[in-house]
Amino acid sequence: MPTLVVQHPELESSVRYRIPTDLDVMDDHAFYDWCQENDGLRIERSALGEIEIMAPSGWETGSRNNQIARQLGNWAAQDGGGFACDSSTGYILPNRAERSPDASWILKERVETVPKDQREKFLPLCPDFVIELLSPSDSMARHQSKMEEFIANGASLGWLIDPFEKQVHIYRPGADPEILERPATVCGEGLMAGFTLDLELIFARD
Repeated sequence: MPTLVVQHPELESSVRYRIPTDLDVMDDHAFYDWCQENDGLRIERSALGEIEIMAPSGWETGSRNNQIARQLGNWAAQDGGGFACDSSTGYILPNRAERSPDASWILKERVETVPKDQREKFLPLCPDFVIELLSPSDSMARHQSKMEEFIANGASLGWLIDPFEKQVHIYRPGADPEILERPATVCGEGLMAGFTLDLELIFARD
């Protein structure tokens, strides 16, 4: 049987339940359909088959997420080299985990290798760039693990944003995370060269 992981806002770590369902035999298409039937929840699946369920964001986190997605989307539209996506987008990583980063960007030429009908479901690729935003109910350790997973599965750059400590943790392949303290902006590099995220409306919540 699969494990159900429920993110609870009052607990430091996730609660895990064993559930007697057929989720352990679902292929990617069936899992996608099951997620659509429960579209009020944000659902991910780990490489071990754990089903992770998170409640919808609170207003503050939703507003911060919108600022991030808006800035990334505006830049991607101008750059033209890839596609920006928001937190509702699912990716099937090479390790078979299904993840939905808070914001992501992927090269257009990579997306075009995927058949159009598959693009309507979870994309079987790892994004090239990911952003994760810490919320009050999130575990920092869980987000750090997710960032490491994205990098290990092919992402070339990742930003973990902590709006409470006003930090940005930068993840790159083959390197320890770099932590920026109270930056006004954070700038992309490599494929993301030219993208600058203004953190004023993300950090300024006091």
